[in-house]
Amino acid sequence: MLSKLYGYAGKLLRIRLTDGDFKVEPLSKEMIRGFIGGRGINMRMLYSEVRGVDPLSPLNKLYISTGPLAGTGFPLGSRLNVSGKSPQTGLIGDSNVGGHFAAEMKYAGYDSIIIEGRSEKPIYIYIADGEVELKDASGIWGRRISDAYSEILRELGDWRAQIALIGPAAERLVRYSGIFFNLYRPAARTGMGALMASKNVKAIAVRGDGYVEVARPAEFERIVGEIEEETYAHPQFWPRRIMGTSRILMAANRLGILPGNHFKEPLLDQAFRVSGEYLALKYNVKNMSCFSCIVNCSRFFLVKDGEYSGLMGEGPEYEALAGMTVRIGNSDLDAGLKAISLLNDLGMDVISASEAISWAMELYESGALKKEEIGLELNWGNMDSVMKLIEMIARREGFGDILADGVAKASERLGKGKEIAMHVKGLEMIQVDPRGLKGYGLGFAVASRGADHLRSEPFIELSDDPRIGEAMFGEGEATLRLGVRGKGKLVAYYENICALVDSLEVCKNLAENMDLLNYERVAKLMRAVTGLDFTPEEVRDIGERIVNLERAFNVREGVTRADDRLPKRFLEERIARGPSAGQLMELDVMLDEYYEIRGWDRERGIPSRKKLIELGLEDVALDLEANGIYVP
Repeated sequence: MLSKLYGYAGKLLRIRLTDGDFKVEPLSKEMIRGFIGGRGINMRMLYSEVRGVDPLSPLNKLYISTGPLAGTGFPLGSRLNVSGKSPQTGLIGDSNVGGHFAAEMKYAGYDSIIIEGRSEKPIYIYIADGEVELKDASGIWGRRISDAYSEILRELGDWRAQIALIGPAAERLVRYSGIFFNLYRPAARTGMGALMASKNVKAIAVRGDGYVEVARPAEFERIVGEIEEETYAHPQFWPRRIMGTSRILMAANRLGILPGNHFKEPLLDQAFRVSGEYLALKYNVKNMSCFSCIVNCSRFFLVKDGEYSGLMGEGPEYEALAGMTVRIGNSDLDAGLKAISLLNDLGMDVISASEAISWAMELYESGALKKEEIGLELNWGNMDSVMKLIEMIARREGFGDILADGVAKASERLGKGKEIAMHVKGLEMIQVDPRGLKGYGLGFAVASRGADHLRSEPFIELSDDPRIGEAMFGEGEATLRLGVRGKGKLVAYYENICALVDSLEVCKNLAENMDLLNYERVAKLMRAVTGLDFTPEEVRDIGERIVNLERAFNVREGVTRADDRLPKRFLEERIARGPSAGQLMELDVMLDEYYEIRGWDRERGIPSRKKLIELGLEDVALDLEANGIYVP
């Protein structure tokens, strides 16, 4: 039996801010076998260590973890998960991010960083080759992300340091503020920035001169070679390399599933003017990539003339691009790029911000909100007002304070707009209309984070090919985007795969969307990297184990089937025009199938005792019952 942990740094760093101390804990093989890394390890620790607490109290914890493939040179990138109890939803808080931080964290000696308690004064954390320093951040508290980033680099005098930091929105506890990695890479969903700010931590900087050793280098390189060949030959390679996810905007327009004017206009004549194709033609100046990725799908843009001449930055990806253009009725791409850059610098999730703003716009256009209540004219596409409102949200000023807690709480506070608040479990909807993409819609309803496409990503339904559905799930409708039957099987399958990929910590757009990693290949990879024998069935169970553990956490916090709902518009209002005209979400029949496939109670959506025991989670079943929850 191997005594050394290959593929891992082998250590968890636990920083106790209240007393300014830290300790190093070993990463156990039991944790690796049960949860692999990244998201899986975070969820196991979160379930065991955080229960029933106020998300902004010192009792909540912030977990940053990566997986065994990060830092190895694996060709599909290196990523990490940031997790805790969400200040936005009160449920699972979790966000996944790429870049170079994950590899550097492992080179610095750690697979995970756990931040506990609260510092008495603003600090930033510097971790370098096993040494940990808590540095005074009073001088940069309140500063925007770009300014604080430059100041930390100057102070450290090491331009290779990788930095995760928060902006002024997080410091004012905007509930959808994020943690931004090296300026442009956000872990922005579910309010992890507000959680970090509640601990008085402005930034975390890591620097390491270590390395990651794999157990069987020749076997590892053979698998890497196969994946590289398949990646370069894949029909999605060049579109992804040229446009990244920004290419989705025109594809969504062709299907009639854009969120135009707050999900009222699914098809837009002006879509090309704000598309990934137009960005590639007029704005993009070079490609960039996450650590070790061979696709280089990120792009660096430059606005070359006009009011915003000289504006530059990385991206944007589809969610940001559509959020600051079509969702808010804006056809001025320059202004959309400026709004995205402003949200990044202030440190906010662009998806949640786009919903908050477009929700307010719909209310304003209908007359339900007046200029006197907002302080601005908020008609569709009014980008001067959008820029001002973004600043107001970040400062919690006036009407911005109402929007800063998210659209669910804003509708409660105002006493209006609840039926058009586009969220699930308190997390705002992404930029796709689920009435025309029903597997994704079911995924939004059941995802552990709330309205979320990245927990399942059932991309295969875009094939619209019933032969694939029949072969994979025994139901042709499963892979028809407007089909209903088989969607429970589809979503459960891809939820398990996505949890696994997030634990390996590689790019989901490549590993899962391009179908480059299946259970058999993951088992071979884990054997080559760690030297531990894994079967395809074992790695499949790891994905399912993580999904069930996340559900159990949410159930412990009060979630039932009643919370697995979509906004009323998608359930009762048919799409008016375009290729998806006439469609509604038939959610309940899909939920019944999903719960059955999952082995969850159909009435309440609670994992059964049998399922939890099958997955090695008997302690979770006992814990739920100890908390007064009947486990069927």
